[in-house]
Amino acid sequence: MRRPAADANQPAIVGALRAMGASVQHLHMVGQGCPDIAVGYRGQTFLIEIKDGAKKPSDRELTGPQKAWHTSWRGHVAIAESVSDAMEIIGVGK
Repeated sequence: MRRPAADANQPAIVGALRAMGASVQHLHMVGQGCPDIAVGYRGQTFLIEIKDGAKKPSDRELTGPQKAWHTSWRGHVAIAESVSDAMEIIGVGK
């Protein structure tokens, strides 16, 4: 089974989150539609799917397994295409 690759912008997003004091656990290797990262910040956990905002819109769509995972998940999950998206998701810069 092929393991999912990280999006090209994932290192920049993870680096920025860590610089803000967040803890980040990579999940993209889990596959099966699981979001790319879990972020811990100020006592909260955020599940974030990273999509590369530099790609054309059709290449940023959720895959079939990602859609199924997002639909079945009963907690919060968000999509970030940039560092600013990730910061907004965790409540920094509002």
